[in-house]
Amino acid sequence: MKVDVETVYIGEQSAPEKGRFVFAYTITIQNLGSVAAKLLSRHWVITDANGKVQEVRGDGVVGEQPYLQPGEGFQYTSGTLLETPFGTMQGSYQMVADDGVKFDAVIPSFALSVPYTLH
Repeated sequence: MKVDVETVYIGEQSAPEKGRFVFAYTITIQNLGSVAAKLLSRHWVITDANGKVQEVRGDGVVGEQPYLQPGEGFQYTSGTLLETPFGTMQGSYQMVADDGVKFDAVIPSFALSVPYTLH
């Protein structure tokens, strides 16, 4: 599985003076293997600039458990809230292939950042 991420800061839903920074992220997952697989659940680790960690676990993504044939992809957009203008997310999708093998599709760490806060 290949996982790509794009992020965007949602200024109109944020309130920096109240420590509320809203980010959207768009995930594209592609099955680069030779066996179809189903996404069963997700696990996220979200860390803000103060070191506060949130862990999120749940079934599927955006209410779905996509089933990907070899070569197929699935894209969705979701969001998260931080108390700081910068943070990171990383995680994994728990998958099961048609041959019964369970595996994790790892999502490498990516930045959540208000524009112009990275130097």
